[in-house]
Amino acid sequence: MSYLVIVESPSKARTIGRFLGRNYQVKASMGHLIDLPKSKLGIDLDQNFAPEYILIRGKGKILKELRQAKKKAKKVFLAADPDREGEAICWHLGQALELEQDGSYRVEFNEITKTAVLEAFNNPRPINQDRVDAQQARRILDRLVGYQISPLLWRKIRGGLSAGRVQSVAVRLICDREQEIENFIKEEYWTLEALLIAGEPESTFKAQLAEHRGKKIELKNREETETVVEAIRGARFIVEQIKKGRRLRRPVAPFTTSSLQQEASTKLGFTGKKTMFIAQQLYEGIKLEAGEQLGLVTYIRTDSVRVSAQAQGEVRRFIQEKFGDKYIPPKPYQYRSRKGAQEAHEAIRPTSVFREPSSIESFLTRDQFRLYQLIWNRFTASQMAPARFDRVTVRISAGDYIFRATGSKLRFPGFLALLKDAGEEEVKELPTLAEGEILTMQELLPEQHFTQPPARYSEASLIKALEEKGIGRPSTYAPIISTIQTRGYVIRENRRFSPTELGIIVVDLMKEYFPEIIDSGFTAEMEKRLDRIEEGRLEWVKVLAEFYSPFEERLKVADQKIKKVELPPEESTETCPQCGKTLVYKHGRYGRFLACPGFPKCRYTKNISRDTGVKCPLDGGRLVERRSKKGRTFYGCDNYPRCRFAVWDKPLAEKCPRCGGLLVQGSSRRNPVKRCSVKECGYTERLNGETTGEEQS
Repeated sequence: MSYLVIVESPSKARTIGRFLGRNYQVKASMGHLIDLPKSKLGIDLDQNFAPEYILIRGKGKILKELRQAKKKAKKVFLAADPDREGEAICWHLGQALELEQDGSYRVEFNEITKTAVLEAFNNPRPINQDRVDAQQARRILDRLVGYQISPLLWRKIRGGLSAGRVQSVAVRLICDREQEIENFIKEEYWTLEALLIAGEPESTFKAQLAEHRGKKIELKNREETETVVEAIRGARFIVEQIKKGRRLRRPVAPFTTSSLQQEASTKLGFTGKKTMFIAQQLYEGIKLEAGEQLGLVTYIRTDSVRVSAQAQGEVRRFIQEKFGDKYIPPKPYQYRSRKGAQEAHEAIRPTSVFREPSSIESFLTRDQFRLYQLIWNRFTASQMAPARFDRVTVRISAGDYIFRATGSKLRFPGFLALLKDAGEEEVKELPTLAEGEILTMQELLPEQHFTQPPARYSEASLIKALEEKGIGRPSTYAPIISTIQTRGYVIRENRRFSPTELGIIVVDLMKEYFPEIIDSGFTAEMEKRLDRIEEGRLEWVKVLAEFYSPFEERLKVADQKIKKVELPPEESTETCPQCGKTLVYKHGRYGRFLACPGFPKCRYTKNISRDTGVKCPLDGGRLVERRSKKGRTFYGCDNYPRCRFAVWDKPLAEKCPRCGGLLVQGSSRRNPVKRCSVKECGYTERLNGETTGEEQS
C-alpha cells in the first residue's frame, strides 16, 4: 500500500511527486472542496454563527476519487500551502475523508525543494485549529457583510452591486484621494539656479539659491524673483565653503508579497493579479534540465522579511565567489518585519541563489524570467555590502545671497554592482573647487512652479497604502484591486485609479450608515483580532458576536432610511448602429465600454478606442488603442475587420529609418526603446537617441 498526499494544484502535485518517489501517490484537490453555499447566507445566526458548509458544485468527482484513493492508502498526508487558507483546506479534507481528528497528517513546507519537502514529511503534525478558526472567522465575517449589505444596495441603487468588507475600504481610499485632488488649491512658487563656470579646463555646473542674509529664501511670484535676479546679476560668485563627507546606502530587505507586487507593477508593468499568478508558477515548480521539476522561489504569500540562517550562509558564499570578499558585510543583515507580521514565514527568495536567472532563462517564459530575476536580484543584493559615496556640498556667496550645489561620486559600489541602474541618479559630480575661488556666472535660470495635488493611486501605491493601514492580508491585495474594478466602482486609466459615480455614491452611503465597515482603523483592528484568534488568544465566536450586534442594528436603520437612488446612465455622443438609440457608458471587467440602452432587446456594445494619432501602415486608417478578451492593451486599425493590422507595443509617429516601416515603443520601462514592427528589419534604438548593437549591425 502506498501513501496518499493531497495538495491544491496539479503543478504542485507533479513537483512533489518527483521528490517522494513511487511509494507516494500525490493528488490535487483543486483548491477548496468545501465552502459556504453561494445561494444563501449559510450561517446560523441563532447558533453561534455556525457555518453551513457544503460540497462545492462540480467538486463531487474529485472528492469521490480522493475517497477511493484513501481506501487503498496506508496513510494520508495533507500538504496545502502554509497559511490560514491552506490550513482550512486541510481541515475540510480531513473531515470529508474522515481522518482522525488529532492525527498527525498535516505537512507544511515553505519551499518546494527536495530537502524541504522530505524534512516536512518526516515531521507531520495535527491540524492547527486556531489557524482554522481565524480563517473561518474571516470567511464568516466577510459573508455577513457582503450578503447583508449587498441586497440593500440592490434595492436602493441597482442590482448586481456588492459591498465587501475590505474592498469597500479600498474604494474609500480612492474616493478620498479624488476629493483631495478636487479640493486642492495650487500655489505658485519660483526657483532660481545659477549656471556657473569653474576649473581648468573649464566646466559648468548648477547651484540653487538657498538663503538671503542668513535666512532661507522662498520666492512666491515673478515680481519677487525678478527683484532677486536684478540684485544678483552684478554680484561676484565666490566659493565660501566646501564640505566633504561620505554616505552609506544600504540595500533594502528581500520581498514580501506587498513589496513584490509594488516592484513588479513599477518595473515590469504587471498587475497584482498577474504578479501572483506568475509567482505561484515559480513556487509550485518549473521543469528544468533533464525534466527535473523544481520550485524556484519560496512561499509567495508572506509579510515577513526574515531569512533563514541556511539561506544567509548560501548567499554569502555566492557573493564571495561572484564578487569577492569586499562585497560581504561583516555579519548577515537581519531585517525587521512590520509589526504583526507572520514571522513563521520567510521573505520571498530563490530556493537556491546559485540558480542564477541567466542559467535557467531558456526554461522560463519571458514573464517568468523577468519576475524570477526581480526576486533573485532583490534577495542577493539584500545581503551585499552597502554602497559608499563621496559627497560634497558647496556654499557659494553672491552678495547677500547664498547658492548651494551638491555632488556625489560612487566610491565603492557594494550591492549596486548587482543593481547597477539603482544608483545612477545619485551620481552627480562637481568640478574640483577651492574655497575662495571666484566663479564665472554664465546664466541665471529662474523657473516658475506650482504645487501639485496628491497623485491618484497607482496599483503599487494603493497596495502600499493598504499594507501601511493594516487593511487585508498579503494574499488579498490582488483580489481586492481586481474586484473593485470588476464591480465598476473604480476605473484604471493611464495606470491610475479614479472612482466612478457609482463608487462615490456607494462610499457616501457606507460612510453614513456603516461607518465602521468603511473605516480603515476599524478594519485594521479587525485584522489584529483575527491574528489573535490564530494565536489562540481570542475565541472566534466572541469576535463575531461583538461585531454583529451593532452591525445588525445599523442594517435595520439603513433599510428604513436610505431612499431609492436614481443613477442616470452616462450618455455618449454616439448612436447605436442597430437601433439608433444614444449609446451609454457601462463599466465592465476591463474598464468602460459603450452599450445600447435598449438591452436586452438590442445587445450592441462597442469598445472605447483611443486614437494614437498614427496611421495604419497597411491602409492608412487610424491606429487606436483596444483591449483583448483577456484585458490586455493592443493597437489595431480602426477599419477592422476590413483591415486586421495590430501590434502589442505603442505605435510611434516616426518611420523606421532603415525600411520605412512602423516604429513602436518597446515595453521595457528601465531601458525604453523604439523598434521596427517589421520583424525582418530588426531596427532598434533607445528612446534617448542612442543606437543599440542591433541597429549598428
